[in-house]
Amino acid sequence: MANTLADHLRSRSDAELGDLLRLRPDLVVPAPTDIATLAARAQSRVSSARALDDLDEFTLRILDAARLCRELPASAGSAAAADPAGSAATVHPAGSADSADAAVELDAVLAMATAPGSGATAAQVRAAVDRLLARCLLYGSAGRFRVAGGVDEASSPYPAGLGRPAADLDDRVARRCADPAALRRTLLSAPPSARAVLDRLAVGPPLGTVSTAAAVPATGAQAREAPAAAATAALGPGDGVSPVRWLVEAGLLAVVTDAPATAGSQAVELPREVGLLLRRDTGPLGALRPDPPAAGSAERDPKAVDSTGAGQAMELVRQAGALLEALAAEPAPLLRTGGIGVRELRRLARAGGVSESLAGLLIEIGYAAGLLGAAELPATASRTAVDQQILPTGNYDQWMNEPVARRWERLAGAWLAMTRRAGLIGRRDDRDRPITALSTDVERAGAPTVRRTVLGVLAALPPGAAPTADEVLALLAWQAPRRSRGRDDLHREVLDEAAQLGVTGLGVLTGYGRSLLAGEGRDGRDTAADDDPLGVRATEREHRGAASTVERALDDLLPSPVDHVLVQADLTVVVPGPPEPALAAELELVAEPESIGAASVHRVTPASVRRALDAGYQAAELHELFARRSRTPVPQGLTYLIDDSARTHGGLRAGSAGGYLRSDDEALLATVLADRRLAALSLRRLAPTVLVCVVPAGRMLEALRQAGYAPVPEDGTGAALRTGRPRARRAPARHPVTLRSIDPLAAPKLTAPWISGLVEQLRRGEAAARAVRRTPGTIRAATGQAVDGLAAVQAHSQALAVLQQAVRDKALVWVGYVDAHGAAASRLVRPVSIGAGYLRAEDERTETLHTFALQRVTAAVVHD
Repeated sequence: MANTLADHLRSRSDAELGDLLRLRPDLVVPAPTDIATLAARAQSRVSSARALDDLDEFTLRILDAARLCRELPASAGSAAAADPAGSAATVHPAGSADSADAAVELDAVLAMATAPGSGATAAQVRAAVDRLLARCLLYGSAGRFRVAGGVDEASSPYPAGLGRPAADLDDRVARRCADPAALRRTLLSAPPSARAVLDRLAVGPPLGTVSTAAAVPATGAQAREAPAAAATAALGPGDGVSPVRWLVEAGLLAVVTDAPATAGSQAVELPREVGLLLRRDTGPLGALRPDPPAAGSAERDPKAVDSTGAGQAMELVRQAGALLEALAAEPAPLLRTGGIGVRELRRLARAGGVSESLAGLLIEIGYAAGLLGAAELPATASRTAVDQQILPTGNYDQWMNEPVARRWERLAGAWLAMTRRAGLIGRRDDRDRPITALSTDVERAGAPTVRRTVLGVLAALPPGAAPTADEVLALLAWQAPRRSRGRDDLHREVLDEAAQLGVTGLGVLTGYGRSLLAGEGRDGRDTAADDDPLGVRATEREHRGAASTVERALDDLLPSPVDHVLVQADLTVVVPGPPEPALAAELELVAEPESIGAASVHRVTPASVRRALDAGYQAAELHELFARRSRTPVPQGLTYLIDDSARTHGGLRAGSAGGYLRSDDEALLATVLADRRLAALSLRRLAPTVLVCVVPAGRMLEALRQAGYAPVPEDGTGAALRTGRPRARRAPARHPVTLRSIDPLAAPKLTAPWISGLVEQLRRGEAAARAVRRTPGTIRAATGQAVDGLAAVQAHSQALAVLQQAVRDKALVWVGYVDAHGAAASRLVRPVSIGAGYLRAEDERTETLHTFALQRVTAAVVHD
């Protein structure tokens, strides 16, 4: 068995090295130059912590068993299971100097992990050991291995939740634990309240905190240094003073001074011997869970799941469109501290008909999808000319004309990839200030990984299995306990947001949601496939606009867009399905929405008809529009409404003077002049057919329309102006996050060609390093390297003699020289010829011919 991890890696095949890089991709950033560099990086604290974060609860417990079993014979594991108190004293504390390099026998781990009551089988333990060996957290053979360096530093100082040996804690506790029989009698005599404290600490971690008055000052040997981040189990005042004092005085708990504790409190630790004795019914490692907890006991029909999710997806697209349209009509100012203010968020929520929390989520998604952006206010609107507003970008107009399924895919993809946590919006920060949408306080670099992890749990379940939120959290806590610790609120947020977006339906991941999570491209393949490692074809497919697998799957579930309406006698317009983009634009202009859903209802009003006339429609065009779009006869009331509105429309003309108003109907002008609702305009008569005011024509037009009149603007020649819909102001275009890096904290996705190239580079680097290690001392000294016991270098004339003899003998020679950059180097070559001041020699390793200037040669030694 190899003594170091570097030697172990050198003995592995290319396929095994490739598997290691695939399981631990962080090892290749940056690419290691040789095996020694790879081994050092694999044993670093950061890399070891990332590898441990990916392990499930059972595999971590087996790693703890290996840490506990170092320097123990194979029989020690079974002895610990049979007599915990008697054998625990022989176990070296994990991470101590005398056990860091100790070998571990597989039989000892098996005996400890398969003790009666543990719940694990030998096959399951061997499979966990294989997983650890594949990741080089353990290295060696399948029957005897070592714990890799860095594991102890990145792991808890209390393996398997067991405390330190009594000898390292307190003399009184050590004397108590030295007699197993007396220890058992003391444990049996503990009062129920004290026994409850022991049972609580035996589960792990073995630390607790109590008030200083409830603890006995530490005596005896000082506890050795422990990390300040050790977990504690707060016992609290409800446990009382007497139980803890009784345990300390009885030698079952040790007061420690090197563990974290708050002011006015004292830390106590459960010795390893006592913890093992309390675990006699479940084994030294406690109760093990080799299999993940059961989830998804409720069943849902997959068709119902997809239909429910598709309905929610369509509703989300509508809500997002309404919110973005509200921002287009009235952009939200960006606070100088960043983000959108609370008041603006409430206004947008009311305008979009959604809750404030959903409005914040949609704003974050829209910004991540490139549909929203920041634009500077015009200089006339701000004294400083540096204020900014949040409003739609040019991509929004294109997005509104796309099919519903494609619009949803863009929103859902942005949600999955954005490094933002929208659930924080509305909460308070450390300075008790509200966290606002689009502010830097919402930034969370690990958010994409959390979303994919939570959805991955749902994707791993059978189709139709509907787990509860608690069951999903339990699965996450088992699959990655280190990464899931303290993230329950975040995981629940992801589940809620997935339901709001339609990624899940009835608590189950939809079929198109699975395709979205898998990252299938527009041809149904994974966008990170090995045959397209740079994602070139995936980007081309995005630009071509071809339908993706997600879009096709969702589009099959959505009702087909309709191009017709049903006009009823009460002037309501029923749209029996999602309208086509052209129909939706027409309805937005000529009718007012009343109810939105799979089938929407609109109503034609005098105000909506005037709005259409203002936009440039003529009465005949409106008649033709309703006749063409309606599958039912156009009611006579609608015809009368259009004709009456068109007859009065344009009866008044407005222009710039401050503003003027003219009409051929003198009675109408007299009515306007006498209207008290228009007193703020300060109208006055210039002629029988002309009125003027001090306000601009635009404000005058707005006031007249609000008063029930129907004016139209005109130009300087008196011709009526058809303003149409005003050109919307847009923010500069932004790229959606889905076109950039998905997760800044995620490890790179390694394709097969990339891994093969890395392994080849490692082999070449190892060969070069091995050649340097074989370089003779004379050459190393001549090239400036430190060599013990070598005071001088070979003379230049002697080097030339060695080279001339090597040419005659065709022998291999180590040549030391100074390269063109002035750096000292050495190379093993076979000289071919010497002449004209140059040495020509062949490097058999690279099969290349090199030319050396003789004046640059510093030494030469024949290779043995």
